[in-house]
Amino acid sequence: MAKTLRLGVRVSFSNSQVPATPSAVSTIKTEELMNDHINSLCKNNFYREALDAFDSAQKNSSFKIRLRTYISLICACTSSRSLGQGRKIHDHILKSNCKYDTILNNHILSMYGKCGSLRDAREVFDFMPERNLVSYTSVITGYSQNGQGAEAIKLYLKMLQEDLVPDQFAFGSIIKACASTGDVGLGKQLHAQVIKLESSSHLIAQNALIAMYVRFSQMSDASKVFYGIPSKDLISWSSIIAGFSQLGYEFEALSHLKEMLSFGVFQPNEYIFGSSLKACSSLLRPDYGSQIHALCIKSELAGNAVAGCSLCDMYARCGFLTSARRVFTQIERLDTASWNVIISGLANNGCANEAVSVFSQMRNSGFIPDATSLRSLLCAQTNSMALCQGMQIHSFIIKYGFLTDLSVCNSLLTMYTFCSDLYCCFRIFDDFRNNADSVSWNAILTACLQHEQSVEMLRLFKLMLASECEPDHITMGNLLRACVEISSLKLGSQIHCYSLKTGLVLEQFIINGLIDMYAKCGSLWQARKIFDSMHNRDVVSWSTLIGGYAQSGLGEETLILFREMKFAGIEPNHVTFIGVLTACSHVGLVEEGLQLYASMQTEHGISPTKEHCSCVVDLLARAGHLNLAEKFINEMKLEPDVVIWKTLLSACKTQGNADLAKKAAENILKIDPFNSTAHVLLCSIHASSGNWEDAALLRSSMKKQDVKKIPGQSWIEVKEQIHIFLAEDVLHPESDDIYTVLHNLWSQMLDECNPQQKKRLQFIHETR
Repeated sequence: MAKTLRLGVRVSFSNSQVPATPSAVSTIKTEELMNDHINSLCKNNFYREALDAFDSAQKNSSFKIRLRTYISLICACTSSRSLGQGRKIHDHILKSNCKYDTILNNHILSMYGKCGSLRDAREVFDFMPERNLVSYTSVITGYSQNGQGAEAIKLYLKMLQEDLVPDQFAFGSIIKACASTGDVGLGKQLHAQVIKLESSSHLIAQNALIAMYVRFSQMSDASKVFYGIPSKDLISWSSIIAGFSQLGYEFEALSHLKEMLSFGVFQPNEYIFGSSLKACSSLLRPDYGSQIHALCIKSELAGNAVAGCSLCDMYARCGFLTSARRVFTQIERLDTASWNVIISGLANNGCANEAVSVFSQMRNSGFIPDATSLRSLLCAQTNSMALCQGMQIHSFIIKYGFLTDLSVCNSLLTMYTFCSDLYCCFRIFDDFRNNADSVSWNAILTACLQHEQSVEMLRLFKLMLASECEPDHITMGNLLRACVEISSLKLGSQIHCYSLKTGLVLEQFIINGLIDMYAKCGSLWQARKIFDSMHNRDVVSWSTLIGGYAQSGLGEETLILFREMKFAGIEPNHVTFIGVLTACSHVGLVEEGLQLYASMQTEHGISPTKEHCSCVVDLLARAGHLNLAEKFINEMKLEPDVVIWKTLLSACKTQGNADLAKKAAENILKIDPFNSTAHVLLCSIHASSGNWEDAALLRSSMKKQDVKKIPGQSWIEVKEQIHIFLAEDVLHPESDDIYTVLHNLWSQMLDECNPQQKKRLQFIHETR
């Protein structure tokens, strides 16, 4: 019984006329004045003052609150989101001698829903003696706004069973709830109901439908609803522009902005500017963005936090950091999101030190960093030089309790991947492994790949499967790269089977990765089979197979495939040309290779990179045109790097040109004085030409300068176990037996050699 009283609102009025005493008349006038005063404060949005006046008035137990005043006070709590005060007023209503009133109860429902107390709202709703459409709509709206779409839908179905006809407000709330559940079928049914009940002319329902179809990534349906609205409002335009921008239809988003402006009826708000600037960011078109910036200034919104953040982000993403900084300083009311945007912009543009400096300014200004601030800072630390800063950020994370945020832990792991050794990564990962998600596992797998520990990566993948964490396309991509690193066709085939079983092979990224894996592991026929079965080949698919053919020395087949690619209307990119130039180099098609190199910029607008130049040097040098290769290097617009000079040096070794080899080696050592490859190749050239003294001097110089050759690594698979070997390795459990066999082989080789060959082998043995 007490519970029933807690949930009902009763208002009583007396019909009997009681003679009023002067004291009673005075009290009544005071009550009327106080009620009028509270109502006036609420009407003028002085919510806090109205609630304070109520607190003062209720101290007098004889003071009577009118029904209209109760409604005003509940509305004040709703507008100010004052749940505590709302409960207090509700209790006051329940203690008064009232009869039930549906209008007041509906206001109480709305208050609880908008203050996030759905339990209280549902309790009031369930015990209401009379419910109408507004009652249902209030609770449905509360569920919808607080992320409980499934409960909203259940209540909506109950409403229909009571033969209540939804209006545009009910449709607006239930459509939003449907969008949050991702139920496309129900969304279509609601759309049909809107049309059937002739709510299609109401903007609230139509705008909700546009937002729902955007949530379902169905922009064609969203556009149909949008263009079916006879009189669009700013929300309609904002929803459609935001939808196109979010789903990657950037030009369509900007086109709709232009169309809206052409009517001259609506002035864009900060949200429309935000969506439009996001489209400019994605397109990397700062010229479009600067025009929208001018519109922001004209609309006096450049200093708005939402528009200002979007402008700052757009300029930063497009690489215009000076403009980004200037826009940031013009934001009138900075908040944490504003600081995060400029920190992220600096971090993503490689300005790690400045990002840390701005982070310090943020803290000094009294703003509390959040997980986004820390993730941005960690992303800026991408090399060993930044390890010290990264460790300081790590200390801050521990001190302020951010280790409970999984996204921060994942960023921390990624930072150590690039800045430190694998041991550090494992130690970080072990700290939160029990709560790891697919991003965490992908991060540690990437760390193994980054540190060339492919076997360890495969071991971790088994642990990932045991943790019941679902691998995704990034996981599969990393695994395929690991198979390439250890040249394991068998393992690659197993991963292919797993991708088929889990459905991940439907991802274009995975298909391209499989082509690359099969091609680089020597199974070109399998790579071609997958390529031929593809329905949507992109430039990556073509370039990957072209590169595979080129690396296998199939020059003619590579060029045929390149012509087929152009015939299919796929525009080649810089990777494609690396493949075809490599193919020309391997089969000695010098003229055709030079023509392709020349056509890169003239026909396809691709500026040659150092990789392309290296291919041309290799093309000329392999064909014996060492002087032309040297001339090409000297005439390059780009500064030759170590790779280009190494290419020439390697060709000099093959051709036996010691003079040019010495020149190439000297240029390498100017760039990198401790480059072991230059020393070793030059030493090998001297030895090949019989200059043993020069070779010995060079070896001696290497020892004095402590220049060490990077040890070679090889592996074999025996009984499904991969064995890895390094030069002079003693860590393998059977290393003694291995070296015994090698020593016996060495002795047999020396016995079979002539004196000159024996001298060469002994030199190699002594100086290795």
